[in-house]
Amino acid sequence: MIDLSGKTAVVTGSSSGIGLAIGAGLAAAGARVVLTGRDEERLKAAAESLRATGAVVRAVAVDLAADAGPLIEAEPEADILVNNLGIFEARPPLEITDDEWQRYFETNVLAGVRLTRHYLPGMMDRGWGRVQYIASDSAVVTPAEMIHYGMTKTALLGVSRGFAKAASGSGVTVNTVIAGPTHTGGVETFVRQLVPGDLPWEEAQRRFMREYRPQSLIQRLIEPEEIANMVVYLSSPQASATTGGALRVDGGYVDAILP
Repeated sequence: MIDLSGKTAVVTGSSSGIGLAIGAGLAAAGARVVLTGRDEERLKAAAESLRATGAVVRAVAVDLAADAGPLIEAEPEADILVNNLGIFEARPPLEITDDEWQRYFETNVLAGVRLTRHYLPGMMDRGWGRVQYIASDSAVVTPAEMIHYGMTKTALLGVSRGFAKAASGSGVTVNTVIAGPTHTGGVETFVRQLVPGDLPWEEAQRRFMREYRPQSLIQRLIEPEEIANMVVYLSSPQASATTGGALRVDGGYVDAILP
């Protein structure tokens, strides 16, 4: 029922994991998709994997934390912007340096702010658009092992709500998707950092969920496609009355009725 034909969707941090799944979902709904990432070879492989399904895809290699210029020059307009780019790593809180705090804020928050600042006015002028930020359960439940990451995801809730107000009455919606613990390559590495020993993956995952994410009601990692399903819906005409919100795809991890 979701038809995004004729729409151009820019998805940041999309050479793998959640970003690539979002790109695939939007392409399956008919959108022309622009993938971004720093690793040109991995990005090229990601684009080819989507083209093999018949998708219309463009890949733009760019370090958005440093300079959004190459992406803006390549794609000056977009109908859908999904700010998925993000970095994370387990670090003892008292060992996080000023430079690390700054790098996390630049990458996880300001990169998306800059792109929103560029693309949102055009969407408003055209009377239609969708902006989304991919946050995390860490926005609401700050993880003790990576508070610098949690801080950036909390910031996205405020950023998203504020831009939704800026777009008020324009036909453009701005939302945040709160993703729960998700099965990606980066998360597998993260799990291995926290769960000692050379355990088989399924056992390591169960131990991680039991010891570090016991609040999860589904007691498993979420698959990237499950996050993408929410993003595709929010990108659709059917979601025209949903804006300024924080929508959870967290497996029931956050123990609250509202974020």
